Amino acid sequence: MESTRGRILQLMVMGVLLGMTVPVHRAIQTPDYDDTATPEILNPSWMATIPDVYSLSDVTMPGTHNTMALYGGTLAECNSWSLALQLRAGIRFLDIRVRHVNGNLTIHHGISYQYADFGDVLMDVVDFLMEYPSETVLMRLKEELSETQNIYDSVVRYINEHAHWDLLWNSREMPTMGEARGKLIILQDFTGPDLGMKYNSLDIADDWKVASLQPEDVEKKWTSVSTHLEAAAVGNKNQMFLTFSSGASILAHPNALAQLINPRLYEYLTGYVGQTKRFGIVTMDFPGAKLVQTIIGFNY
Repeated sequence: MESTRGRILQLMVMGVLLGMTVPVHRAIQTPDYDDTATPEILNPSWMATIPDVYSLSDVTMPGTHNTMALYGGTLAECNSWSLALQLRAGIRFLDIRVRHVNGNLTIHHGISYQYADFGDVLMDVVDFLMEYPSETVLMRLKEELSETQNIYDSVVRYINEHAHWDLLWNSREMPTMGEARGKLIILQDFTGPDLGMKYNSLDIADDWKVASLQPEDVEKKWTSVSTHLEAAAVGNKNQMFLTFSSGASILAHPNALAQLINPRLYEYLTGYVGQTKRFGIVTMDFPGAKLVQTIIGFNY
């Protein structure tokens, strides 16, 4: 365990040092990539017109990788919109990582503290679902940095303090859209009694280790993404598909990789505009608002 922490620390320190020597380019807002503070387009209630009888596994939805990773330099940062704005932009899958220390659940990406805790996440989700009860929010929840493998009791305490049990979808079964409205669906990536659906019940492609920004490494990542999107389109309709377009390494920081992958994702998806296709959950770093809107559009 100590050697693992040591390697994580070494990688993060190297990344910070690299980030200090490379110019940081901010305020980029394109249809497929956005590292500004405010999304170009808001889609707060896009699920309202999806028929109640649809299985949630039939819905194509946008998500963000390491949703709360807004701080820590270019190796740690994966998004620039606040959680409240992500939800209002149309993001419906959240990737939440918590560090567990003495019962507290703070939000981390590696060693980078994100100036929030799990209570802050829950309060934003509660506020959003109260304002937009036609929507649902899926949340992959896992432990990060700490290795206690025992966050269940703390998760329950935070829910009691910052949300309420009626907010949760309390079943492993796939809900219909009607059943999911107004609910937080926890995709449980930790041990303990059921709090929702099991994360590993999804069909997942998360090839996040991208060695560099060299064309062959970017192409390998894109092949993983496009292959899984194609599988989702024709796969088991009763199973939810989850594709991560994100990735990182010391030589491929999340923002730099997203500027290469997101345009290809946008081009790929726009090639199917006008068709009703099921791509499942498409999870990104620094998505542009028009990319988010394109993903949403496959439901209509």
